[in-house]
Amino acid sequence: MTDNMTITVDSDEYVLRRDGDGLQVGHRVADDVAWLDTVDLGLLPAPAREALERGDTSDAALMIAVRGIAQAEEERGG
Repeated sequence: MTDNMTITVDSDEYVLRRDGDGLQVGHRVADDVAWLDTVDLGLLPAPAREALERGDTSDAALMIAVRGIAQAEEERGG
């Protein structure tokens, strides 16, 4: 995985970056990024982790994982 990766899910842009053993997920709006959450990489499904390592932002497993993180943040009121 590169330092920062941008992934588009449902027409929203998210920025992903490693944070130790975690993955920080941020929502990009224009030039600003609102960091939503840091998720333990071990909680992601293996195919999503593999897509991260390859830098494959078009991988369906990674998109589903990011969508789930964003939805959880929204449900928490973030």
